[in-house]
Amino acid sequence: MDSTNDITIGQVVKSRAGRDKGNIFLVLSVVDDKHVLVVDGNLRKLDKPKKKKVKHLTVYNTVLPELKYKLDNSMKINNAYIRKLLEPFNKSF
Repeated sequence: MDSTNDITIGQVVKSRAGRDKGNIFLVLSVVDDKHVLVVDGNLRKLDKPKKKKVKHLTVYNTVLPELKYKLDNSMKINNAYIRKLLEPFNKSF
């Protein structure tokens, strides 16, 4: 997969390359057809998300709609909330 056509905000992804290889992230936004911004609430926080190429990510079918809902409605989210959302995935993957 080299395109962001199938990726949505709130989707769970895993890094396949780079310094953060093996880490689980949430897609915060889609930048263009080859890049997304990802956060994990720990190393990559909401105020400084990581720009990653889609080809360097393993994309899972899991989408967390509550994150997209909060972002669309300008509700406050923080890094602790992101960590809480990712906690079950860090244990299982």
